[in-house]
Amino acid sequence: MGAKEQIFNFDGLVGSIRHFHAELITQASRAVNTSLTLRNWLIGCYIEEYERFGVDRAAYGDRLMDRLAETLTVQGIPRCDRRELYRYRRFYLTYPQIVEAVPPQLIQHLTASPQQRLTIGSGIDSQSKGSQIVESATPQPHIAGKVLVSRLSFTHIAEFINLDDDTKRAFYEIECIRGNWSVRELKRQIHSLYYERSRLSTDREKLSNLVQRSAEQDGPELTIRDPYIFEFLGLKPEEVMSESHLEDLLLKRLESFLLELGHGFCFEARQKRILIGDEHFFVDLVFYHRILKCHVLVELKLDDFNHEYIGQLNTYVSWYRKNAMVEGDNPPVGILLCTHKNQALVEYALAGMDNSLFVSRYLLKLPGKDEMQAFIEEQLRSGI
Repeated sequence: MGAKEQIFNFDGLVGSIRHFHAELITQASRAVNTSLTLRNWLIGCYIEEYERFGVDRAAYGDRLMDRLAETLTVQGIPRCDRRELYRYRRFYLTYPQIVEAVPPQLIQHLTASPQQRLTIGSGIDSQSKGSQIVESATPQPHIAGKVLVSRLSFTHIAEFINLDDDTKRAFYEIECIRGNWSVRELKRQIHSLYYERSRLSTDREKLSNLVQRSAEQDGPELTIRDPYIFEFLGLKPEEVMSESHLEDLLLKRLESFLLELGHGFCFEARQKRILIGDEHFFVDLVFYHRILKCHVLVELKLDDFNHEYIGQLNTYVSWYRKNAMVEGDNPPVGILLCTHKNQALVEYALAGMDNSLFVSRYLLKLPGKDEMQAFIEEQLRSGI
């Protein structure tokens, strides 16, 4: 069969469409990642240079970051709270070589005002062809700025800048790029002390090969879940955070189902984002129960029951107890739904509540296990 016949049979048609679809999705993902990374680096650059040369800098004192965060938030610029602004500044100081990837027109704009010139001790030489690093407070970069920007998301970089050791940071940069690691994989390897184990290993190449073979790789479908990405694009969390189309439909119907039960549920949020430490997590459904006077958190898993799911839900419940309860509220409770084929398991996470009277009332007011199970099974049988 000739080349033209291979292309113009049905399988060839499908294969060609799949190929360019995947390729263009990858290109779009990289373009968004690059723009976001450069945005955050430039924010850090502006902040650092203003702190050094701003003519009215003294007027803000220690309140600079707070005032800047408040002003940017009011103006609708996402991801610019105080913590993030410090992160961007640290990003700029840690990775000065990113300047290689910044379009010339942005650097020219940045250096246009004499009061904001970056050429005095900043490491950016605006007179040279294509701005370049001429000095830096950190050691010479191991990986070129253009490579870092094109191969890693800002969420990857946010993990790197938390590492104080330059050699360790360079090690994870190289391994992450080599294996095309997802952010989750990068965190896992850092927490497993991969760098330290590598230093102690007599056969580092063998260890590296073992790690890379089992590593989770990144892809466009993972990128779009990145909180930085969807906020940068102006998307809502519920538009991008569902694990699958099936779960998305189930959650929508589950939301309506609970509201129609008439047990006092007041809908509050779907895919509610909460910040624990430096990580974002998403609660599938959040209600406030006007009779029980407490938050009710619902988590749906398209899987068999796993004790880890209880731990995850309990974490969310504990966060709500500490951060969302107000005077007069009872402790929040959680409902975990696990589905597999025509089976549904419902577990109530009481989150350590020791008030037996409230627990009894809670069990009466929330939908019963049989009721919830019947709803889930009916939806799965109908194919949503």
